Amino acid sequence: MNTPVFVGSGTAIVTPFSEGKVDYKKLAELIDFQIAGGTDAIIICGTTGESSTMSLEEHTATVDFCIKHVNSRVKVVAGTGSNDTLCALFLSQEAEKSGADALMLVTPYYNKATQRGLIKHYEYVADRVNLPIIMYNVPSRTGMTFTFDTYKELSKHPNIHGVKEASSNYKMIAMTIDACGDDLYIWSGNDEDTVPLMAIGAKGVISVMSNVIPAEVAAMTKACLDGDFKLGAELYLKYIDFNDKLFIEVNPMPVKAALNLMGMDVGEPRMPLCDLEPGNLEKLRKSMEAIGLL
Repeated sequence: MNTPVFVGSGTAIVTPFSEGKVDYKKLAELIDFQIAGGTDAIIICGTTGESSTMSLEEHTATVDFCIKHVNSRVKVVAGTGSNDTLCALFLSQEAEKSGADALMLVTPYYNKATQRGLIKHYEYVADRVNLPIIMYNVPSRTGMTFTFDTYKELSKHPNIHGVKEASSNYKMIAMTIDACGDDLYIWSGNDEDTVPLMAIGAKGVISVMSNVIPAEVAAMTKACLDGDFKLGAELYLKYIDFNDKLFIEVNPMPVKAALNLMGMDVGEPRMPLCDLEPGNLEKLRKSMEAIGLL
């Protein structure tokens, strides 16, 4: 039996860039905005944080800065996944040295792996760190997915505590929750799945939308945790169009655009990502206006 790393709303925080470098002053402002809004955990250097475009030095320095600035006010989960197991281990051990509360490792991408390879990959890292690991299943980006049997096997490892689930495979997720119980917790990896998955036992969300509306996402997850799914559903439906527009182009391009529209000046995404097409930017703007964000 494990204890969940956090319950409620975790923000997969963007990485602000200025003149080609990480803007640490702005990152500190974003972290404070999240904590003031009631966010329960900061997930640093994930997909939304554009970790795939960061050097190892930038990655480890950004994780270290986040942990120090948060200063134990909320949990910090460091994104340390890679398609190279030894690289994933290096990033994980560096995050542990910096004082991270947990690690999040995406499934290996591009070279992929068999299910046996996945088990070996995660167990290899988990055997060599002393932090809880949240796996990350996002087949739309990696081209691969976990099976139920693999989840069940990995749930036996004492350092593997859960999974950020972005497959929208409700049947597999439900079977995993039923079979693994407190040995493997589920967090929604898609904002549009948050309330449905929490209704069957997920512990919360690792959210993109909460970059912009942290208090509202925190309130939605709290309602679900309290069993008030009527309120959770109301908040879910209120922001469903905005969430849709946050994925009108590849994440994190739209969420960075939304933050910039609000005057938060987080900079542009790193290439090969770029600014939104003008028509899509206008659709995002109108959605934000409709819910009073602009």
